[in-house]
This record gives sequence, C-alpha cells and structure tokens, in this order.
Amino acid sequence: MHRKFHGLAAIFAFVAGACSLGPNYAKPNLDIPATWRDGQAQAPIWPSSDWWRGFGSPQLDSLIAEAQADNLDVAAAAARVRQADAQARIAGAALLPSVVLGSDVSRVRQPSSSGSSGNGSSGKGTPLYDATISASYEIDFWGKNRSALEAAQETAQASRYDEQTIALTTVSSVATTYFQILEFRDRLTVAEQNLASAEDVLDALRAQVEFGTQSELAVAQQETTVATLRAAIPPLEQQLRQFIDALAILVGQPPEAVDITAGSLNDLSYPTVTPGLPSALLSRRPDVAMAEAQLISANANIRVARAAFFPSIQLTAQGGVESTALSTLFGPAGILYSLAASVTQPIFEGGALEGQLHFEQGVYDELLQDYRKSVISAFQDVEDSLIAIQKTAEQEELEKVAVAQAQRAFDIATSQLRAGTIDVLTVLNTETALFTAQDTLAQVQAAHVNAIVSLFRALGGGWKSGGDNDA
Repeated sequence: MHRKFHGLAAIFAFVAGACSLGPNYAKPNLDIPATWRDGQAQAPIWPSSDWWRGFGSPQLDSLIAEAQADNLDVAAAAARVRQADAQARIAGAALLPSVVLGSDVSRVRQPSSSGSSGNGSSGKGTPLYDATISASYEIDFWGKNRSALEAAQETAQASRYDEQTIALTTVSSVATTYFQILEFRDRLTVAEQNLASAEDVLDALRAQVEFGTQSELAVAQQETTVATLRAAIPPLEQQLRQFIDALAILVGQPPEAVDITAGSLNDLSYPTVTPGLPSALLSRRPDVAMAEAQLISANANIRVARAAFFPSIQLTAQGGVESTALSTLFGPAGILYSLAASVTQPIFEGGALEGQLHFEQGVYDELLQDYRKSVISAFQDVEDSLIAIQKTAEQEELEKVAVAQAQRAFDIATSQLRAGTIDVLTVLNTETALFTAQDTLAQVQAAHVNAIVSLFRALGGGWKSGGDNDA
C-alpha cells in the first residue's frame, strides 16, 4: 500500500511540471494606416450605445426598441451563445475527476467440500452487498485538455461577438429601412403634388382652348404629361409597401402589424460623428473581435492536436464496502479500495494524428486571412462612409438650389401661360425639370442619412471591447 502512495506522489510531482506544447498565440502584424484618407485631425466623437437617437425621430427609437426585443436573428444568435457556453462547460469537464457511485446486491453460491453447492438446501446462495465510489482523472501534462477548454471558451466568446455584430446589423438595417420608407413617402408626396400641378395646367389649357387662345395639340401634350405623372405613382406605392414589409420582419412582426403613415426625411436631424484614429477602430468592431477570437481558438486547437502525439496518463481510484450481511456492511472488515495509474502512448494511428495536426494548422491559416480581411474591410467601411457623407451632403445642398430654381422657373412659366404669353412646350420643360429635381432631392437626402448610419455601423455602433476606455 505504501508503495502505491509513493508511486502516486511521484506522478503528482511529475504533473507539477506540466507543460504546454505551444504555439502560444501572438497577435498578427497588421498594416494600420496612420490616419484616414482626408487626413483631417479631429477629436473622435464615437457613437454612443443609442446612436440612432441623434436623428431625432421618436418613431425610429420605438422601432429599434422593438427590433432589439423581438428580432428573430438576434434571438437565434443569443441561442448560439448559450450553445457555445454549454460546449465550453463540456470541454472544461475533462480537467476535473469523474466520480461514479455504484451499489449492488447479488447472491454467491460456493461449492461444498463434497463438490455440491453449499449454503443450504434452498440453493439460493449467500447474499453479497457492496457499495463503491469510483474516480478517474486524466493528468493534463501536455496541456491537451486545457487547450481544448481555451478553444471552446474562445469559440463561446466569438459567439458573443457574433451576437453583437448581428444586433448592430439589425439596428442599422432598421434605421436604413425606415429612412427608405421616408424616402418613398417623400417621393410619393412629390409625385402627387406634381400630378396636381400638371392637372391644374391642363385645366387652364382646356379653358384657353374654349376661348381659342390655345390649340388641341397643347392640351394633348399636357394630357400626356398628366398620364405619365399618374403612371409614376403605383411603382412608388409598391416600393413603399415592400420596405414597410421588410421593416416588419426586422422588428419581428407580421407585415400586417406594421405601417408607417407619417414622417419625412425633412424632419430628421443629422448627428455628427468623427472616426478618430484608425488604430482605435479595431477595438470598436465586434466583427473584428469575433475574427480574432476564432483565430485564438484555432491556435489552441493546434496545441490539442500536438498533445495527441504524447502519452495520456490516467489515474483511477475505487473505494467501497462489501459484506454478506447488511449489519456488517460498513464495518472495518468490509472496506475495499484500489489505486492505479496507467499510461497510454499512441504508436500507430495510420497518419490520423499527423493529419489532424495539419488540418488544425490549415484552419488557423485560413482564419488568419479572414482576420486580416476583416481588419481591411473595417478600414474600407469607414473610408467609404466618410466620403459618402461628404459628397451626399454637398449634393444635397446643390440639389436644394436646383429645386428652388426649378420651382421659380415653373411658377413663372405657369403665370405666363395663363396670361397667354408663353407656349406650352416651355411649361412642359419647366414642369419636368421641377419634378426631376424634387424627386432627386428626396433620393439624395436618403443617401445622406444612410451614409451617416453606415459610418455609425462602420465604427462599431457604440460597441467596444472591455479594455477600451478611450471614448
């Protein structure tokens, strides 16, 4: 017995020097630009966690609250987080002993000295009672189980980042879809107003025909304009309805439960956000953090694959009691125990171990490129959003001037038409120019607010890693 305990003590001393086979994770070298393309040195105004409130739309605030509570993609992502956490607990179980409690009652028949079965004439045998506790434990000398746990934990962390990415995407999609709804409402309003103006001009031309101051050709031309404007309305109504239906899906509701009957792009405020330095972006994007967590998990899996080449050391212990009578079951004479240690060394696996190691290394190399791509894409998203905000803001101001000039030209033309001092072709031209300018302005306004949403999303939408305190 003393030899057994000495042997176990030697094994535990051996375990105390347990090692990891590597490789240890090292953050990849990245080519991070020193500043953004425009080179402007601005103090960063990072998005807050409720960045969408900067647009000043209570209706948008309400829709985003609904999406955060009921969006089905976010709910599915939360379920994946719970699955990943459970997998991490399963992986961690290998670092703890496995303990099993067992009990049994049996009958034992022993032969008598005459060769026949003893224990009385009944032939039922002697009852044998036993209760045992068995424990087994794999010594994680090579770090295989610790690395497997780390891989599972990083996978669980990646699931959390993925959940945050989906939540950010959902909020951004609600905002952009809502703004598209407002765009088509504004364009529909413009189309209806222009139709009403064209019908007024048509009525004026018909009156002039009766007095002989206009021709039937002028009326026919204006009737064509009215018909064209009227035909432009149904497609706008269709697209408006489709965007409302898309919004319903985002907030987790059936299409019939959601409708947007008010609101205009002209009612929105334009929040300000500046991106700060590119180097700070990587801690502001949950998708980048997710890509790195997957990379760390893959690195841990390489260590698991390497450890599989080395011996596995297993400790087992069993203790319990055994007796032919319940009254003496827990007496000193009935106590049983055993201690054992075993070492298993893989000798020939047909290339499976080497193949698994190469596989895990290949996974790591793939995820490394995915991580680098996610970083480059993050920089691109910000750059694209910055230039989009700048140019759509410029275009919006220019388009407002164009609308004002087109409105003035149309007002002058219709006034002269009623006075009989201008031909109808001039009126038609100014009418078309006004409708085009107003419709384009609504589209540019939508592009401007959506560019702002894109920048919020590109900067991580208010999310930041736990160690980031530079806001």
